[in-house]
Amino acid sequence: MPDLGFVVRPEHPPELLPDLAREVEAAGFDELWLWEDCFLSGGIAATGAALAATSHIRVGLGIMPTPVRNAAFAAMEIAALARLHPGRLLPGFGHGVTAWMRQIGAKPDSQLGLLEELVAAVRALLAGEQVTVDGEYVRLEGVRLDHPPDDVPPVYVGVRRQRSLAASGRVADGTILSEPSSPEYLRWALEQIAATRPHRLTVYSWCSIDEDPDRARERLRPLVAERVRQGGPQIEAVGAGADVDRLTVCGTPEMCRASIRALAEAGADSVVLVPPDASVRPAAFTAVLAA
Repeated sequence: MPDLGFVVRPEHPPELLPDLAREVEAAGFDELWLWEDCFLSGGIAATGAALAATSHIRVGLGIMPTPVRNAAFAAMEIAALARLHPGRLLPGFGHGVTAWMRQIGAKPDSQLGLLEELVAAVRALLAGEQVTVDGEYVRLEGVRLDHPPDDVPPVYVGVRRQRSLAASGRVADGTILSEPSSPEYLRWALEQIAATRPHRLTVYSWCSIDEDPDRARERLRPLVAERVRQGGPQIEAVGAGADVDRLTVCGTPEMCRASIRALAEAGADSVVLVPPDASVRPAAFTAVLAA
């Protein structure tokens, strides 16, 4: 089985996060993942709170929108958390939701160009390098972190389309694939990533567990139907087979474990279970942790 994670959805008020993080850790998950969605809770603050409330679980921030992050200050924030909680931080960057980036006046002319420049600069800074770059979006002149982390965290990129996946393979340590992700889509995505060095694949998947498979499917059917309507590479990879069973981790515990194994066989190093709404607690998913 791959590593297993749980998403604490951002709809929760931030004051509830410490207790929720402890619930995820107590349930036995390997990873806890947070989202930085507009206009809920700030991702860095939330990640720091989750790390401080727990003792050993890895905490991922997937993702921070690059249009609202300065490379030097993003590296400073990541370095501080990595030094406070060595080996437990999994930071990720992405384009950000286009409509939200327009809403706040931050959409760049080239989302892809910004992503590549910023991730490359952040990784170099975290490695302790002195960085000078005069890019289209990132401009640094002799910048070096005074407190780089001894245990440098991997930097992820959360993307889903062909050119962005290829960029992740060039500049990131890992890729986050959003829900819904099928085995077919994973195999296609890895071909686009084409990484020439170690590269970790983290896969989000909507999850619903119930001894009655039809009841489990019903909880996820509206989410899947909306995503199928929107289309895109995740749906195109499956074609006519784009249904709840193929696009989610769903059904009895045995069915869910089989779906997770299929994602691992297709290349997933970590499968992160996404509850359909914020009311679902981590304990509802512990059945999949059994061998």
